[in-house]
Amino acid sequence: MSDLAAPQAAPSVDPLSAKARLRGERLAARNALAPDDRIEKSLQLAEHGQAALTVQPGTIVSGFLPIRSEADIRPLLSALRMAGARIAVPVILDKETIVFRELVPGADLMPMGFGTYGPGPEAAVLDPEIMLIPLSAFDAQGQRIGYGGGYYDRAIDRLHRKGRHPALIGIAFDCQEVASVPAEPHDIRLDAILTESGFRPFNS
Repeated sequence: MSDLAAPQAAPSVDPLSAKARLRGERLAARNALAPDDRIEKSLQLAEHGQAALTVQPGTIVSGFLPIRSEADIRPLLSALRMAGARIAVPVILDKETIVFRELVPGADLMPMGFGTYGPGPEAAVLDPEIMLIPLSAFDAQGQRIGYGGGYYDRAIDRLHRKGRHPALIGIAFDCQEVASVPAEPHDIRLDAILTESGFRPFNS
């Protein structure tokens, strides 16, 4: 009998635990950006977005109003509106669901939970054709880690079941990139990522 021990299988990694660890690490890195640096990077991101994104009059684009240390994409949303796009932002209906309500200049915003604000129930609910998606972490294959609530995953799945396939563009800072996101079968890849370094499409 050989004295060589049989090779042991590599320990399995729980994707949820791995995602939670990466989420915490990358959000900590984003939080560590100095406020002035974050503003500058947000402006660079917006410039790249204006150069990369083409909209037609009436194109529906969902964005978001920044909370905590997120990139501020309001300059980009304003530029897209000037180009003719209709802008929508997510609002939380319940513990499972977000919808995208039209953001009209001058309209009152109301608290939506988790520190977010959005248009009230009188605003039109729109199905985005381009989605600008906040996230915690991403990799070079287009996989993303959200904030853990699954709101965007469910919203995208709902759009797909309606026969709609919006362009999915992640919004992040470069410091949020990781070597590899532990993808699960239900995860939906991004079509592109937009950071202060530029617009990076992913191969299909």
